[in-house]
Amino acid sequence: MQIRVYYEDTDTGGVVYHSNYLNYCERARSEAFYKRGMTPVLEHGHFVARRVVGDFFVSAKLGDILEIKSELVKMKAASFVLKQYVFRGEDKIFELEIVLAYITFDGKVQKIDKEVKELLLSLFEQE
Repeated sequence: MQIRVYYEDTDTGGVVYHSNYLNYCERARSEAFYKRGMTPVLEHGHFVARRVVGDFFVSAKLGDILEIKSELVKMKAASFVLKQYVFRGEDKIFELEIVLAYITFDGKVQKIDKEVKELLLSLFEQE
């Protein structure tokens, strides 16, 4: 998924503010569902971030076109691990590893059923 860096994404020096990389990755995860005519909120639940680790390599700047790529790393019983990469051209500028837990609408962790696992495998490339 491509994203352009707008003025609202940057600090006064035109450099992307650090938390916006998390927003870009969130947008890419959501967009994977929207491209299938779905939303990230499924029939029996949705996913929430349980753990997030990010590495910054180079700053993006105002006007840059960024490409966000997502890769499924590991599927667990009630969560999955996704790596996401933000590129500017050929240069990787940010990398995120996120653990997403599957929860019910009242906030209880639930097991990911076969149908949802198949959906996730189809949405995100596997390592």
